[in-house]
Amino acid sequence: MSTVDWAAVRTDFPLLSREVNGKPLRYFDTANTSQKPHVVIEATDAFYRLHNANVSRAVHTLGSEATEAYEAARKSIAAFMNVPANSLILTSGTTFGINLVAYAWALPRLKAGDRILLTRMEHHANIVPWQIIAERTGAVVEAIDLLPDGSLDLNALYAAMNDRVKLLGLTHVSNVLGTVNPVRDICREARKHGITTLVDGSQALPHMPVDVASLGCDFYVATGHKMCGPTGTGVLWGRKALLDEMPPFIGGGEMIKEVRFEGTVFNDVPGKFEAGTPNIAGHVGLGAAVRYLESIGMANIQAREAELLAYATVKLSEIEGLHIFGTAKDKAAIISFAIEGAHAHDLATLLDLEGIAVRSGQHCAHPLMHYLGVSATCRASIAFYNTHEEIDALATAIQKVRKLLQ
Repeated sequence: MSTVDWAAVRTDFPLLSREVNGKPLRYFDTANTSQKPHVVIEATDAFYRLHNANVSRAVHTLGSEATEAYEAARKSIAAFMNVPANSLILTSGTTFGINLVAYAWALPRLKAGDRILLTRMEHHANIVPWQIIAERTGAVVEAIDLLPDGSLDLNALYAAMNDRVKLLGLTHVSNVLGTVNPVRDICREARKHGITTLVDGSQALPHMPVDVASLGCDFYVATGHKMCGPTGTGVLWGRKALLDEMPPFIGGGEMIKEVRFEGTVFNDVPGKFEAGTPNIAGHVGLGAAVRYLESIGMANIQAREAELLAYATVKLSEIEGLHIFGTAKDKAAIISFAIEGAHAHDLATLLDLEGIAVRSGQHCAHPLMHYLGVSATCRASIAFYNTHEEIDALATAIQKVRKLLQ
């Protein structure tokens, strides 16, 4: 049984104490972006107040301090993921990380007739880059369907694996359905066919223990602002041998060892992929975020969110006319729903008047919305800093709004 004082944890997040439209804020949009604890805000602020300088470009004291803080953050994040720091690239987020792999790994390798496997539950960031690469190379993108409960059709996925498939792009946790995919098993099967695997961990890394080294994937990407870190931060881990073979994605400063007009010698990984001045303060903040999450314990966070999800599922299921999308047995704390006769945007707008923040729309997953046969859903995404009282307030507000809209 967890001994975490969740009420005390909640006080770590200053924004959660504010009001919206004269009502206490109930924030259920963590899958979009998480709130930030004091320690992250303070770490970012302290960098700018006390240590602000560029990294790896100066020998003066501030330059050394900035570089030390930036690299210390890399080490903290790498330890959090259980990967070597020298194969962890700090990025602006998942979208950049996937595009880096698409252009630096896939574009030089794929040819006409090669296949890229994706799933119906992917975020646009794990669809559009592969479509662009397919158009340029003649490769074909194929999507694997889902089962009625929102879980991946593993039989169809495994049947689609053959020597023509060169890449499998797979979300670890669906940002719409909450489905947790059995990534380790899938990557094991993909290796049998020589398929390179990229896992989008944006909705997994912040909410459960993730030992990336044990998953067996080739690339793993995640976004910092969804895991209590600043916006404009993220990570790409890749197998070192693959990263060493890949050409740079962007050219400029820091990604080089020597530049002459006759030719350039590129830097080692990860510097080879970190051209230009990075988001130093942001990644210092992300380092503080992962240390904060570790101080609570990822197993504790996972258990807390599972309990809140179970409670919320019961409360929302009692509402007449409300339909929940995604009922897989293994599911993260995300509830996408629709109410008969009410448009998702109208519902979310009226909920906001009650101080309740939920996401409405297609959640950067247009193909999944088409597959589900809906134009939009509302999404309540739950974090460890939410409470049972907030879930009660959400259910009460939905009941009130449902009557207004019908």
